[in-house]
Amino acid sequence: MKVLLDENVDVQFRHHLTGHDVHTVTYLGWKGTRNGVLIARAAASAFEVLVTIDRGVAFQQNVITLPIVVATLHPQTDRLVHLIPLAPKLLAELRKVPLPKLIHVYP
Repeated sequence: MKVLLDENVDVQFRHHLTGHDVHTVTYLGWKGTRNGVLIARAAASAFEVLVTIDRGVAFQQNVITLPIVVATLHPQTDRLVHLIPLAPKLLAELRKVPLPKLIHVYP
């Protein structure tokens, strides 16, 4: 699955999403892109999932019409040490078929 990590997710988190083609907003040069534009750009680039810790995405976007899945992580902080324990839960969610348009991953 082609996964995009939002700029608010530590880029090193990509190493914990084994089995997926993971890219970062920073690497693609899309840093600073607003959520709606970012989701459209990601979908146009064949991304299937956007991983973020921005809890506002669910309220800013019409989830039903999203062209990709948005996975919102709920770590204690944005530090990698708090993200890593969420990786197995996120990977389990990504194995579900069909994927819901919005996934929440809690510690």
